Amino acid sequence: MIVVGVDGSRPALEAVAWAAREAVLRGRKLLVAHAMPAWARDATDKDRYAGVARWMREGAEVVLTAGVDRARREAPSVVVEQALLGGDSRAALLKLAPEAELLVVGSHGLGGFRGLLVGSVAQGVAGHAACDVVVVRALPRGSRGEIVAGVDGSPAGEPVLAFAFAEADLRKARLRVVHAWRWHEATSVLHASSGEEDERRLLGEVLAGWRERYPDVEVVTEVVNGHPVEVLRDAAGEADLLVIGSRGHGGVTGLIMGSVSQAMLHHARCPLAVIRSSSGDGRPR
Repeated sequence: MIVVGVDGSRPALEAVAWAAREAVLRGRKLLVAHAMPAWARDATDKDRYAGVARWMREGAEVVLTAGVDRARREAPSVVVEQALLGGDSRAALLKLAPEAELLVVGSHGLGGFRGLLVGSVAQGVAGHAACDVVVVRALPRGSRGEIVAGVDGSPAGEPVLAFAFAEADLRKARLRVVHAWRWHEATSVLHASSGEEDERRLLGEVLAGWRERYPDVEVVTEVVNGHPVEVLRDAAGEADLLVIGSRGHGGVTGLIMGSVSQAMLHHARCPLAVIRSSSGDGRPR
């Protein structure tokens, strides 16, 4: 099951469109979910504010209907269900995450503040969900046929590659694997040259097994001397999807999201997949 959260905003409907197509690719059903205050959802006609609660439920149903309609327009064959959740949007969506293969949200909902590039719901679920999360700011204008994966050569990159290769295989897309080599680690030109060769060799070793597993996926590799955020932002500027891990090689135990994944929530211009766990067989679950 793929879950997508809606709130009536344009980014949320863009997220629905992305999620609907993804559900068809994976052969999964799509659950369109909207959260409202629990007291209003569960109120009866005898409650003091029954009229207000009824009005709020009617508004919530309009939001859900719009989401379901968008999903069916985008992917007529998708099996779509809807759910009206009670409580805070982040907490309600997080409760669904353990049962989902993928949780999809818009980058910025109705409650967002102007000037912020990512809303609190998107940041909250990306940082805490028990499943992989895709944050959609805007759908690419036409498919470029390319997925970009950011890896750092650590074991944390394995789930990222599992997701990215499987997605590329499903979409028949090219996979661009990008590794940003930290420029400040070089103490001299000679050191930089030999260091970059080592990084290229490391990336080749990391990818060897995945190339064998997915021989039909075209793979392009890039080892770039620069800051990871800038490198990934530029590499994925026109990609269909950017795939990153929630916590990289420099992650601190106890932190849910690393600095790079946090930054990419704000800077990625294409849909962003934040990967937390592997499916075990390298395929989207």
